[in-house]
Amino acid sequence: MRAAVVTGPDSAPVCAEFPDPDQRPDRPPLRLVGAGLHHVVRGLASGRHYGSDHAYPLVPGIDAVARTDDGRLVYTGLPRAPWGTMAERMVTPFDVAVPAGADPLAVAAGMNPAMSGWMALAARREEAGELTTVLVLGATGMSGSLAVRAALSLGAKQVVAAGRDRAALERLSDLGAVTVALAPATPDTWADALSATVADIQPALVLDFVWGPAAEAAFTALGRARADEDGAPVDYVQIGSLGGTEAALPAALLRSRRIRISGSGVGSVSKARMIAELPAVLARFADGTFDAPYTAYPLSRVGEAWAHQGRTRAVVVPD
Repeated sequence: MRAAVVTGPDSAPVCAEFPDPDQRPDRPPLRLVGAGLHHVVRGLASGRHYGSDHAYPLVPGIDAVARTDDGRLVYTGLPRAPWGTMAERMVTPFDVAVPAGADPLAVAAGMNPAMSGWMALAARREEAGELTTVLVLGATGMSGSLAVRAALSLGAKQVVAAGRDRAALERLSDLGAVTVALAPATPDTWADALSATVADIQPALVLDFVWGPAAEAAFTALGRARADEDGAPVDYVQIGSLGGTEAALPAALLRSRRIRISGSGVGSVSKARMIAELPAVLARFADGTFDAPYTAYPLSRVGEAWAHQGRTRAVVVPD
């Protein structure tokens, strides 16, 4: 079959012949409709992501919208290495129907970033019984923007969106989020900007899609805010690291606040739990709550897709 093939950690994929995936009697092969080129896909292919097994050659791609033999559109993923979803055919352990009204390529572009915030929000709501105040760091990227929309759709009483893109912040404000602009600025002024908001709206849940200096600014802001000792604890969930892979955590913050710092990603959330949440997320693509701008590239131009930059997400489609 034709597939995107990566031959080494520093190589961009090329369209080439690759062996068909191993067959499973209970899982007939699916045909590609669209596979999103997410940050994690590049990280796994290059060996920089903690989930990479550093084995080559491989077919990149962790999820996709595909078509079954009887013509149904399904969302699927998690194929067994070295096969990925950027191939004409794939064998996967699950599939969930794409509901009517959902743009299949928007689903391919947006399900992975949408799930990154959704899982942390769903876990918090299950544990606490409700969502009160949510702070999203990196709210103007695709994952962060979808997390803001998810928090609002799940009934959060107040959502604070912090990011650097003022135009994107205006759109989130129109949806009902309180916004904090972090640019043009330095990490010191980020802390000042966040402190002013955190003092008035003390978040019970922080979703951090950037880490690095932005996380340090958030730690400073949380440390400055006076907390009621009888108030709800703060859950700080690290999800992405586009701003840096390291962040200094002040000891005083851990002693002065009821704060729990954790991560959400592959390995920290079970596959079964993620699959159980998929229908609820897909429904939001169908009803217009979620959207994901995309640029489609045929499989023969996967190298161009790999180099794609900008506000849209590259989606690899069949030729």
